[in-house]
Amino acid sequence: MRKVFISPTKYIQGEDELLNLGYFVKTFGDSALLIAHPDDVQRVQAKLDATSSKFGITLITGNFHGECSRQEVARLQALAREHACACTIGLGGGKAIDTAKCVAEGDALIIVPTIAATDAPTSHSAVLYTPEGAFDEYAYFKQSPSVVMIDTTIIAEAPTRFLVSGMGDALSTYFEARATSRSFSNVNAGLPCGVREGVSTEGKGTKAALALARVCYETLLEDGVQAKLACDQNVVTPALENIIETNILLSGLGFESSGLAAAHAIHNGLTVLEGSHHYYHGEKVAFSTLAQLVLENADSREIQEVLAFCVSVGLPVCLADIGVQSITKEELLDVARKACIPEESIHSMPFPVTPEAVAAAITVADQLGQAFKKGRV
Repeated sequence: MRKVFISPTKYIQGEDELLNLGYFVKTFGDSALLIAHPDDVQRVQAKLDATSSKFGITLITGNFHGECSRQEVARLQALAREHACACTIGLGGGKAIDTAKCVAEGDALIIVPTIAATDAPTSHSAVLYTPEGAFDEYAYFKQSPSVVMIDTTIIAEAPTRFLVSGMGDALSTYFEARATSRSFSNVNAGLPCGVREGVSTEGKGTKAALALARVCYETLLEDGVQAKLACDQNVVTPALENIIETNILLSGLGFESSGLAAAHAIHNGLTVLEGSHHYYHGEKVAFSTLAQLVLENADSREIQEVLAFCVSVGLPVCLADIGVQSITKEELLDVARKACIPEESIHSMPFPVTPEAVAAAITVADQLGQAFKKGRV
């Protein structure tokens, strides 16, 4: 059996860590292309100026236009060549980070998230869109970022909803890893990234990745509520530090090296419902995790534990919580069919899955969530 594991070369997390950005730029050279939305640059301008002065580096600001498109990537690559930038920095949210991954193409890349809303910063993949915002394709690179740097002070100052959404994304990590392990499915770490013909890109998850996924879930239960309260007050506490690590590192390594299963596929299915469009990725993943647990007939105590956690931090537990006030049987089947297309991760479950089974699981998860919120279960 071939197993694979992928991770960033270095992960650094701490208060005011952005002040050390220049040190890591210097490991590549004297200049870097900074890919970030102007609003995010403004939030941290003082720290960027301080680290540039301290370490004698030049930051070429790319003024990210907001969409990770082929055109934007080409524009920024030309800018990097023009200024002979030694490395690329992706600072901000998901699309700026993904654009930086595409510009760097797997080399000399520093990722600096300003929110802890997803587990994407550590991964070797990105999502490309058209300039109008429609999905284009997934891109995979030869390695994960060289450096992932987390300034916890910046994360604490961001709206709490981002942190909670990140907890929703992280919530699925262990349950999807467990399912993938039981089915001996391939994991994301082995996905194609331009290797030579004849070299296998397939691989199963490692015990290390499954252990990280389990710690991810345990830390959510232990520190989630306190971390949310800390973020509400824009202060850094040990619990917030732990949840930032959970949302970004543990969940990132967990999903990529131990696999995705039904939860993320159901999330993708839910995107066909217009009402869900105003909700974040992790918020929809939280409800989809409940649906996966119903689909696999998980222990009722485990389902109760997940319901209690979600409600305690404000994550969705029913369809109404993600903007779906009503749904027809045909709409529900549309969601389920999208979740079950051949290339979806739902087929990593350790049993055959049909659209009808997924529709039933979503229905029951919705009812369980409604009942729990009313104190009936």
